[in-house]
Amino acid sequence: MHPLMVVVAFTLLAGMAMPFGAALASVERIRSHWLEAEFRHGIMAFGGGALLAAVALVLVPDGIAHLSQGAAALYFCLGGVVFMGLDILLYKMKTSASQLAAMLTDFIPESLALGAAFALSVDNALLLAVMMALQNVPEGFNAYHELHGSSLHRRPRIILMFAAMALLGPVAGVAGYLWLADYPTQMAAVMLAASGGILYSIFQDIAPQVPLKKHWAPPLGALLGFALGIVGHMLVLSRMV
Repeated sequence: MHPLMVVVAFTLLAGMAMPFGAALASVERIRSHWLEAEFRHGIMAFGGGALLAAVALVLVPDGIAHLSQGAAALYFCLGGVVFMGLDILLYKMKTSASQLAAMLTDFIPESLALGAAFALSVDNALLLAVMMALQNVPEGFNAYHELHGSSLHRRPRIILMFAAMALLGPVAGVAGYLWLADYPTQMAAVMLAASGGILYSIFQDIAPQVPLKKHWAPPLGALLGFALGIVGHMLVLSRMV
């Protein structure tokens, strides 16, 4: 398969995890309220663990390989500051789609980085694609619940909207593959900025929503998400030996 087609296919598959998460969230209520609460919070924790795995095992290691210590720290912190600024803007706008905006601000730079990663290491790029898909399921899940709370947004419309948003992934991925691959320093900057933004989002949006009073299981979802990242990373390393 032509490399560009591979980029398009995997960025699209990662993006389609968003409408899949929305479809999962649209299923009728689980009979047990306790089970529903545990499940929803566990899904959020799983997404946080997968995001952290993508940062720790793929984005940061690949990014720091092409930058000095000072530049790496600068771009990493800059990404977090940019995401914080967007968070403040959304709060002031009092929008009902903050989760949706957060999902897009994760997805687009990650797709850009994924396209560039395919030009450098197919194995690492595949691992990043898997991590993106794992994170997009809970993000789609949460964004659906947020939008569905408004009477203006019905189930089919939300799922179709998320599916249309998934098409932005191949556009960003192809751009990263064609233009960033020849500029490793710029690609590293994008990866580290995305990492900083993701880490900000984990602690600002995801982690605070995971705990439940008198329930201790949901955080195990974060361990599972990160464990899958570890397994994937070890498989990549074993193939390189």
